[in-house]
Amino acid sequence: MALSKPSFRHSARGAWLLAAAAMAAAGFSHFYFQTPATAAAPAKAAPPPAMPVTVATVLERPITEWDEFSGRLEATDRVDVRSRVSGYIESVHFVPGSVVGKGDTLFIIDPKPFAAEVSRAEATVASAQARLALTVSELARAQRLLDEQAIAQREFEERQNAQRDAQAALQAAQASLDIARLNLGYTRITAPIGGRVGRAEVTVGNLVAAGAGGAMLTSIVSISPIYATFEADEQTFLKYAALAKRPTAERGKASVPIHLGLANEHGHTREGRIEFVDNALDPQSGTIRVRAVFDNRDGALTPGLFARLKVGGAGVRPSVQIDDRAVGTDQSKKFVFVVGNDQRVSYREVKLGPVVDGLRVVREGLLPGESIVVNGVQRVRPGMPVAPTQTPMDARARAGTPGATPLADAKSVAAS
Repeated sequence: MALSKPSFRHSARGAWLLAAAAMAAAGFSHFYFQTPATAAAPAKAAPPPAMPVTVATVLERPITEWDEFSGRLEATDRVDVRSRVSGYIESVHFVPGSVVGKGDTLFIIDPKPFAAEVSRAEATVASAQARLALTVSELARAQRLLDEQAIAQREFEERQNAQRDAQAALQAAQASLDIARLNLGYTRITAPIGGRVGRAEVTVGNLVAAGAGGAMLTSIVSISPIYATFEADEQTFLKYAALAKRPTAERGKASVPIHLGLANEHGHTREGRIEFVDNALDPQSGTIRVRAVFDNRDGALTPGLFARLKVGGAGVRPSVQIDDRAVGTDQSKKFVFVVGNDQRVSYREVKLGPVVDGLRVVREGLLPGESIVVNGVQRVRPGMPVAPTQTPMDARARAGTPGATPLADAKSVAAS
């Protein structure tokens, strides 16, 4: 037991000595192997290379700005054909869907009962005429006798009254004959307007009633001209209302131009005129109904078709135009990247207008002659250096250009 205690102290002292030696060796190694290059601060990183992009020059062109709407075609005239007399349909004289002229025969109602009524009315007229002739001769005889004082005044007045009664009876008989002849004529149902006729709703052998409560036999819609109706918003209405108050020389034209295109057509190939604007806006939708009229002599426009309409009335004015490819979207904002003289891009918010001749109208945010990125918008950020290549803004000009021109070369060519 006396020998074990010195042994424990000796071993603990040796462990401490070994730990101190290890720490000294680590410090020496760190100091020895650290070179001046590693001890110095890291070198500054090289600037990123310029991003290649395609740029185009903002254009300024005179335009007539158009407002576009969607509408429907409506016939200027539509008639639901009904019979004026009751009877059985004897024949149908049209092809469903064909074009008919005003006065063309559509249906024949059995005329025999109405022809018999005409004969009866004619006989009544003949009887009334005979009665009138008799009373006229009797009145003339009574007049002579009265002059000779052969009859009393009272008898003469009776014959005079009989003659007037016979005259009235003849007029009533003649009126009945006229009605009978009208009804006979109504058995031949004709087209009240010229246009395209629908299908026969009632066929041969069916009994039809007269008047508005009777069955509709068919319908006819006019062909030319034709209406196009659409709803205009409040801002558009106010704009054109203010335009209408300007002097004619200031607004250019006395009437607002309007053009129409169908769903399967490119552009707006038909020109018309605005014929009617409603007298009040709809408070629920905030729109007002507008109606335009178009020529349709070729019959290509059919009532009920969807119509694309564009209205322009602001006259010719200069506008800033760019390619839609240059426009980016930042939530609800629209922006472009403008390339400055230092070959760096800057963010520019813009307010856009409609597309005219393939280019987007810019209402605010750009000036003519500025260069903007049209290809590579997604690859650049504000302040980034770029290597721009010049290209025409208009796609039609690009189609005729064999290759793009670097911006530096384009500037040197312009300077020369």
